[in-house]
Amino acid sequence: MNTLAHQVRSSVAVSGTALLLAAAGFGLAPAASADASQPPTLAAATAAPAEVGLAGLPVAFTTKVSNTGAYDTSSARLLYRIDGGAGLPSNAVSLQYRLSGTAWKTVPLTYADEQFSGEVPETFPLAAGHSRTVQLRIGVPMGTPHNGDSNGGTQQLKLTTLVSYGASGAAPATDHDTIKVDGLSTGLSGVPAAVTAGGPAVSFEATVTNPTASRYENVTDTLITNRYASVQVLRSGTWKTLTPVTSDAEADVYGFDVIGKDASLAAHSSTVAKVRVTYRKDTPIGKATVQPCVFVNGGSIPFSGTTSCGNHATLTVRAAGSTGSTGGTPTPTPTSTSTPTPTPSASPSISAEAPSANSGTTSSTPRTSSQLAKTGNSGTSTIAAVAGAFLLAGAGSLGVVALRRRTRA
Repeated sequence: MNTLAHQVRSSVAVSGTALLLAAAGFGLAPAASADASQPPTLAAATAAPAEVGLAGLPVAFTTKVSNTGAYDTSSARLLYRIDGGAGLPSNAVSLQYRLSGTAWKTVPLTYADEQFSGEVPETFPLAAGHSRTVQLRIGVPMGTPHNGDSNGGTQQLKLTTLVSYGASGAAPATDHDTIKVDGLSTGLSGVPAAVTAGGPAVSFEATVTNPTASRYENVTDTLITNRYASVQVLRSGTWKTLTPVTSDAEADVYGFDVIGKDASLAAHSSTVAKVRVTYRKDTPIGKATVQPCVFVNGGSIPFSGTTSCGNHATLTVRAAGSTGSTGGTPTPTPTSTSTPTPTPSASPSISAEAPSANSGTTSSTPRTSSQLAKTGNSGTSTIAAVAGAFLLAGAGSLGVVALRRRTRA
C-alpha cells in the first residue's frame, strides 16, 4: 500500500498566534488545553482495501490516527477525498465509519470537480503519545438497491486521508492509497455450433464470476436471445422452464434469468448454471445469437441496472427436420482481452450492422467500466444498449446484433 504520512507541525504558526495574543493583552498559560495553546502532532495511516467491486457491497478498512507530539487534542478530525476519474456518476461511491459499537454510520459525501469528499461527523480526543484506530468501509454501489446506475465506471479509486484537529479546517497530515475497482464478469462455455429448428435442445453453461473482495446482492444473470427460443435451467436435478423477460422497446429480444433474479454472490466466488435452449419449428434459418449480460440492482424496467455483458456466441439454425449433428467446436469461455474505459454517454446507439473491429462489442468481457448507458435515475430502458437490435435479415439470418459502446480515452 503506497502510504505517505505528513505530520502536522505548526510551531511557527503558534508562535505568531502567541505574539498576536500577547500584543492584545492575552497570555498563554503553559498548561492550557492543546487546542487553545500548543498544537498536537498528528499522523494518519490508512490500510485501504486492495480492491472493491463495482456495484458491490462495501469493503472494510481502517485508519490509524497517532498523536506523536507532546500536546493533547480534544477533537481529532478525519477527512477523506476519493477520486475515481471522470467516468463515475455522483451516486457511485459510499463511505461509512464506526468509532464504537457495531452500527455503521454514513460519512456524507459531496461530489464536485469529479471528486468525492467528506468528513467523519464525529471527532475524538487523542492524548499525546497515543493513537486510535477508526473502522471504515468503502464501496462503489453505483446507485441504490434496485436502482443501479450504468452510467460510467472506473478501474481505480485514489483515496486521500486527511487528519486535523479543532475547527480550523486545516488538514495538512495526509495519507494516499490506491484501490483497484473490478466487477462481475459473465460468460458462456460449451455452446454448440448448430441447432435444429423444432429439434432437440442444445446444452451449455453460463458462468458469473466475482473476482473482487466485495460481496454482491441483487445480481441477475440474463441470457439474451430471440423470441423463437425457449430456455431451461437445471435446478435441484430438475429442468425448469424460464419465463422470458421482454421489453416494449425491443419486442423481438428475449432475456432469460438463468441464476434467478436478485441472487447473491460471495467475494471471490462464481456460480455456474446449466442451460439448454430449443428453437421453435418456425425459427428462420440462419444465425442465432446468445449473449450473457449480468445486471446488478436492476429495477422495474427490464434489462436495467449496473450492466456488464460477456461475449456472444452464434449458432447456425438448421431447417426443421434436417439431419446432422448439432455439435461442433464449443465456444470457449470468454476472457477479458482489452481494457474497458468509462462510458458516460446518455443514450446508446442501436446498430443493425455487423460489429466492426473497433466497436468493442465482441472481443472482451467488460468487468469494471464499459457501463453501457444511463439507466438508474433516468428510468430509460437499456435493452437497446444491452443487446442491440434484434435483426431478422433478408436471407433469413437472425440474431442479436451486439451493442456498440462509446468509449473515450
